[in-house]
Amino acid sequence: MGQKVNPTGFRLGSFITWKSTWYADPRQYSDTMLEDHKLREFLEKKLAGAGVVQISIERSLTMITVVLHVSRPGVVIGKGGANLEVIKKDIERILNVSKQKKDKVKIDIRVQEVKKPDLSAKLVAERIVDQLIKRYPHRRAVSQAMEKVMAAGAKGVKIALAGRIGGAEISRTEKYFEGKVPTQTLRANIDYYEVPAKTRSGYVGIKVWIYKGELAN
Repeated sequence: MGQKVNPTGFRLGSFITWKSTWYADPRQYSDTMLEDHKLREFLEKKLAGAGVVQISIERSLTMITVVLHVSRPGVVIGKGGANLEVIKKDIERILNVSKQKKDKVKIDIRVQEVKKPDLSAKLVAERIVDQLIKRYPHRRAVSQAMEKVMAAGAKGVKIALAGRIGGAEISRTEKYFEGKVPTQTLRANIDYYEVPAKTRSGYVGIKVWIYKGELAN
C-alpha cells in the first residue's frame, strides 16, 4: 500500500517556507490562525478574477503584511489604487483592527505578479474545475492543460481525476502524465494543489503536480 504524502508539506522547512510567518502566545495561537484562515477565504472570493496563486501573511507587533501573488495585478490594484484601499478596510474588519489599534498596528498590502500562471498548480486545477462544471470533455481539458504547462517551461506534469468522471455511475480514478515528476526527491521543485469540482453528477477530485526543476542548495 503506497503512502501518499503532500509534496508541499514534504518539503516544508527545507526549500518551501510557510505561508504565515508570525509568533503568538499559546493562548492566542488558535485565534490568530483562525483569523488567517478567514482572511484567505475572503480574499480568494473577492479576488477570484485576479488569479490568486498564494496569499502570504507576516505579522509583527506593529505591522501586518499581506502579500498577494496574483497573475493579474491590475484587477487587485484598480484605477489609482482604489481597490487596494477597499481591500485594506476589509482586512481591518476581518482582523478586528479597531480605531484604537490603528495607531499601533498598520496593515501593508503588497501585490506581486506571477509572470507564468501556467506553472501554477492552483490556477491549472481551478481552470479544469471550471471546465468540468461546464461539462467540457475531461480528457480534452486535461490534455490542453498539460500542453500549456509544458509550453510554459515545466519539466513534467501529472494530473489525477477521481470521482464520477464524465457523469459515470461508478466512480473511478484517472491519471495523466507528461514528462517526469520525481515526488520523492526533496530538492525537486514541485508545485502541488488539490481541489474538488462540484459537478451536477457529484464531486470530482482534481490533483495537479507540476515539476519545475531542481532547487539549488
